[in-house]
Amino acid sequence: MDALLFVGHGSRDPEGNEEVRAFVRSVENGLDVPIVETCFLEFESPSMREGFAACVARGATRVGVVPITLFAAGHAKLHIPAAMDEAKRQFPGVEFIYSRPIGVHELALDILQTRLAEAGVDGLIESPDTALLLIGRGSSDADANSDLFKISRLLWERLNVQWVETAFIGVTAPRADEGVDRCVRLGAKRIVLLPYFLFTGVLIKRLEQLTASFAETYPDREFVLAEYFGFHPMLREIMRERAQEALQGQVRMNCDMCQFRLEAMKHHHHDHDHDHSHHHGHEHHHEHEHRHEHEHGHRHAHGDEHAHNHEHEHIHAHGDEHEHDHESKHQQEHSHVHAHADDHDHEHKRHPGHEQQDQHREQPQEAAPSPASTKEVPA
Repeated sequence: MDALLFVGHGSRDPEGNEEVRAFVRSVENGLDVPIVETCFLEFESPSMREGFAACVARGATRVGVVPITLFAAGHAKLHIPAAMDEAKRQFPGVEFIYSRPIGVHELALDILQTRLAEAGVDGLIESPDTALLLIGRGSSDADANSDLFKISRLLWERLNVQWVETAFIGVTAPRADEGVDRCVRLGAKRIVLLPYFLFTGVLIKRLEQLTASFAETYPDREFVLAEYFGFHPMLREIMRERAQEALQGQVRMNCDMCQFRLEAMKHHHHDHDHDHSHHHGHEHHHEHEHRHEHEHGHRHAHGDEHAHNHEHEHIHAHGDEHEHDHESKHQQEHSHVHAHADDHDHEHKRHPGHEQQDQHREQPQEAAPSPASTKEVPA
């Protein structure tokens, strides 16, 4: 029997958690799936472990796990797959299939455009004095942050406004106040703050306070705060799409087989299925850093030396919503020494994100050959 487990982030604001539950109920109405459950990564119960157990207790033999997250950051890349690994060990007779975060989605742009119209901004009419400031949660994962910049660019391409800028409310730069300052310096008379958030919570309410403070700091500018995604029908459509992808085996991101994740999880022992009962008024800023260095030496018969440096960085930090951002750095160095009797040229491209350095040295004809370059290759 099929089941869907929707995974929300969880908030210290009960209103935000209730919005997640209500949203999942609205999505369930358009799905022909007998079992639908909701769980949370932190701050709220049920936990993921409890969510898996609830699905199995109701008779599930196949569970599609659908993250209610905008981008693939630490939770989507590490914590949810780790909880799934544990569930697979606990329930060996049950199949667990991981869906995708929302990501850079065309319908997400439609939602933003709708929220702008509701805020009184017709993006198709030329607005030379208007700047849009897209504000995201912020992550220590560079991929997730860059996706928000891509959303900003795609939105600018759609609209007829002068500027679309990007900022974050926490964890990384540029922060919201820096984004507003930039819009002012660019000459914007009206600045529309466009939250890239799914539901309400501590950060949305902080953004409301920031908007009021911006209006006081820049009294000659107009500030407008648009609505977050919320219960937009297109968001329901996206989540139904992600659910169907899981149950129909059409997921195009397979974290179960991600070799980097498997290696990272060997050194990652932070349990995210625990329940958080934090009742402090202060913020948490914890940073965890794990560094792992692996060296592999491979010798082959070639005359070229290849030095490959791979660096992967995943940082998860506890921000206002108690985000878990851990950093895992894997630096793998592979040295390959090959010797050929024939001279030939190799062209290697630098791959962004892995900092691969391919060094190829040609020996002058007059120079004495090195032992490696004269080594005979057995027939």
